[in-house]
Amino acid sequence: MSNLGKIKMTCTCVILALSACGVETAGSAATAAAVKQQEIQQGRETLDRVKQQLQQATQASEQRDRQADEAAR
Repeated sequence: MSNLGKIKMTCTCVILALSACGVETAGSAATAAAVKQQEIQQGRETLDRVKQQLQQATQASEQRDRQADEAAR
Protein backbone atom coordinates (compact mmCIF):
# COMPACT_ATOMS: atom_id res chain seq x y z
CA MET A 1 0.00 0.00 0.00
CA SER A 2 1.39 3.41 -0.92
CA ASN A 3 1.85 6.25 1.53
CA LEU A 4 -1.17 7.99 0.02
CA GLY A 5 -3.26 4.85 0.57
CA LYS A 6 -2.08 4.61 4.18
CA ILE A 7 -2.96 8.27 4.78
CA LYS A 8 -6.43 7.78 3.29
CA MET A 9 -6.96 4.66 5.41
CA THR A 10 -5.82 6.48 8.55
CA CYS A 11 -8.10 9.45 7.82
CA THR A 12 -11.02 7.13 7.22
CA CYS A 13 -10.40 5.35 10.54
CA VAL A 14 -10.15 8.66 12.39
CA ILE A 15 -13.36 9.95 10.81
CA LEU A 16 -15.22 6.75 11.69
CA ALA A 17 -13.94 6.84 15.27
CA LEU A 18 -14.96 10.47 15.71
CA SER A 19 -18.40 9.93 14.22
CA ALA A 20 -18.96 7.00 16.59
CA CYS A 21 -18.20 9.33 19.51
CA GLY A 22 -20.92 11.66 18.30
CA VAL A 23 -23.43 8.83 18.19
CA GLU A 24 -22.54 7.85 21.75
CA THR A 25 -22.91 11.46 22.90
CA ALA A 26 -26.32 11.75 21.27
CA GLY A 27 -27.41 8.46 22.84
CA SER A 28 -26.20 9.59 26.25
CA ALA A 29 -28.02 12.91 25.90
CA ALA A 30 -31.24 11.13 24.95
CA THR A 31 -30.92 8.81 27.93
CA ALA A 32 -30.25 11.72 30.28
CA ALA A 33 -33.27 13.57 28.92
CA ALA A 34 -35.50 10.54 29.45
CA VAL A 35 -34.27 10.16 33.02
CA LYS A 36 -34.85 13.86 33.69
CA GLN A 37 -38.38 13.63 32.25
CA GLN A 38 -39.12 10.70 34.56
CA GLU A 39 -37.80 12.67 37.55
CA ILE A 40 -40.03 15.60 36.63
CA GLN A 41 -43.07 13.32 36.36
CA GLN A 42 -42.31 11.73 39.73
CA GLY A 43 -41.92 15.19 41.26
CA ARG A 44 -45.31 16.23 39.93
CA GLU A 45 -46.92 13.09 41.31
CA THR A 46 -45.33 13.71 44.71
CA LEU A 47 -46.52 17.32 44.66
CA ASP A 48 -50.07 16.20 43.86
CA ARG A 49 -50.01 13.67 46.74
CA VAL A 50 -48.72 16.25 49.19
CA LYS A 51 -51.38 18.77 48.11
CA GLN A 52 -54.09 16.14 48.59
CA GLN A 53 -52.75 15.18 52.02
CA LEU A 54 -52.60 18.83 53.02
CA GLN A 55 -56.22 19.37 51.93
CA GLN A 56 -57.31 16.32 53.91
CA ALA A 57 -55.42 17.49 56.99
CA THR A 58 -56.93 20.97 56.68
CA GLN A 59 -60.45 19.56 56.34
CA ALA A 60 -59.92 17.27 59.33
CA SER A 61 -58.65 20.18 61.41
CA GLU A 62 -61.61 22.36 60.43
CA GLN A 63 -64.00 19.54 61.32
CA ARG A 64 -62.37 19.09 64.74
CA ASP A 65 -62.64 22.85 65.33
CA ARG A 66 -66.35 22.79 64.45
CA GLN A 67 -66.96 19.83 66.72
CA ALA A 68 -65.08 21.52 69.56
CA ASP A 69 -67.16 24.69 69.06
CA GLU A 70 -70.39 22.70 69.11
CA ALA A 71 -69.34 20.80 72.23
CA ALA A 72 -68.49 24.06 74.01
CA ARG A 73 -72.02 25.41 73.49
